[in-house]
Amino acid sequence: MAKLELKDIRKSFGSAEVLKGIDLTVEDGEFVAFVGPSGCGKSTLLRLICGLDEITSGKMAIDGELVNDVPPAKRGIAMVFQSYALYPHMTVAENMGYALRLAGTPKPEIDARVGQAAKKLRIDTYLERKPRQLSGGQRQRVAIGRAIVREPRIFLFDEPLSNLDASLRVEMRIEIARMKDTLGTTMVYVTHDQIEAMTLADKIVVLNSGRVEQIGSPLDLYNKPVNRFVAGFIGSPRMNFLKLGARKGEGAFTVPGCEVRLPRNLSSAPAEIGIRPEHVELVSHGAPDSLAGTVTMTEHLGSDTYAYVALEGSEEMVVVRLSGDRAVKRGEPIGVHVDPAMIHVFSADGLSLASARPVALEAA
Repeated sequence: MAKLELKDIRKSFGSAEVLKGIDLTVEDGEFVAFVGPSGCGKSTLLRLICGLDEITSGKMAIDGELVNDVPPAKRGIAMVFQSYALYPHMTVAENMGYALRLAGTPKPEIDARVGQAAKKLRIDTYLERKPRQLSGGQRQRVAIGRAIVREPRIFLFDEPLSNLDASLRVEMRIEIARMKDTLGTTMVYVTHDQIEAMTLADKIVVLNSGRVEQIGSPLDLYNKPVNRFVAGFIGSPRMNFLKLGARKGEGAFTVPGCEVRLPRNLSSAPAEIGIRPEHVELVSHGAPDSLAGTVTMTEHLGSDTYAYVALEGSEEMVVVRLSGDRAVKRGEPIGVHVDPAMIHVFSADGLSLASARPVALEAA
């Protein structure tokens, strides 16, 4: 296990600055996930940690030792890539033990490590098979096992489940969670799938355009986003955002059809409110304390139904999370009631002014 420290890490390709000063500490035995939109720099940051790319400036340390100029093979890091990268002519056992063989590890030790890792990953009956004889999930287990046998100080995962279908992704998430609990090794995990990040990570790092937007536990990011970007990125479906209209009095603003009362001790002027789909409910059209709208589309997902409601007098759309057996029709006039205790408030520059604090919603 190991502690990883990044201080003002920057990376440029020519004149393009991709990472713009990353500060991060990954504690010994911690599982940290990097999330963010495509092109935000999360895979680049992982390659810098691994040593596959050179740092333009900044300092990186593992257990207090500066590793900026330490080659990848000597950092005590093992990486699991998006592609399985298995040698097709080798058996599972040979693939898993190949790095150890190159390092001159005695064969009995290689066999013992491979056998232990294969048993943990439940692929011990496939050791004599070739990769072409395995399913996608089994191949990914082999790739993970190849990393385990090296007994690294840090595991790096670069979107390891993105090539798998939905059912296999769930299965492999369970395998990785089990491995995390069993090995207790420091892990850094890059993913575009926030479900993976929310279910696996102790701590999530949200990246955007080469900068860290927020670092925190999954629930901290979900319940207390520091800005509009994090609020909209974490959560599926994404948070609803409604622009505030004219001021109606002390702490009171309008949204289409309603008046919203906000906390009076906000640090700057509010411009927008956010509300998650599960904190909105459908009521009859014209009901008190509701926004009037029309159902434009529904998504029936079994346990849940998502209703998309176009608000009257506005170009904004609200997504409402309903129980799976709730029936709503496209084109149906409807009312939308927002839970006033779960409103998030944002300034014009996107900073969070209040997260799910009690406020009041009144009919205009």
